[in-house]
Amino acid sequence: MRLVLGSQSPARLNVLRQAGIDPVVRVSGVDEDAVAAALTDPRPAELVTALAEAKAHAVVEALAGELPTELLKEAVVIGCDSMLSINGRMVGKPGTPEVARARWQEMAGKTGELLTGHAILRLSQGVVDRTASGAETTTVRFGTPSDRELDAYIATGEPLAVAGGFTLDGMGGWFVDGIDGDHSSVIGISLPLTRRLLAEVGVSVIDLWS
Repeated sequence: MRLVLGSQSPARLNVLRQAGIDPVVRVSGVDEDAVAAALTDPRPAELVTALAEAKAHAVVEALAGELPTELLKEAVVIGCDSMLSINGRMVGKPGTPEVARARWQEMAGKTGELLTGHAILRLSQGVVDRTASGAETTTVRFGTPSDRELDAYIATGEPLAVAGGFTLDGMGGWFVDGIDGDHSSVIGISLPLTRRLLAEVGVSVIDLWS
């Protein structure tokens, strides 16, 4: 049994490796904006879960033409998507320094909810035969970086490519006062939720340990 991580996130990969799993990595290439636009007024948890499901299914389709049949006989594919809910809005990766700065100015000294959607597809003989999905929500208490600190953080480029414009396990950790909930979910993949979802598709996490 192998686990395929449908994500290019180094943070998610590192969480899994530190927890004993060395996954096959494939990037989904899903158009996240198109998936979100197809939903009608979704709740935050529904949005991130739908995105995670779309990514997992896209990876399964890509795997059919990429990997040896032997690997696909028994495998689980996991897709994840994270977004920050702040002041009633769901936001993803800032993308530009200007957006990252505006986002930090909005959330400094406040709290937000980091939601990570998870979708697991179990493959048997190369065909999806069981699925499970869900979302984890963690409250994040943001600090208030000085203008100089914020300039330096944005200059690193780190906040541009991560959900909400911050990390917990990188340089952004200096500006997070605390969290209430699962820290691994804030990094990008919730170990407790993933273990429960794996159990729903009949897989014990210990069977995936390297």
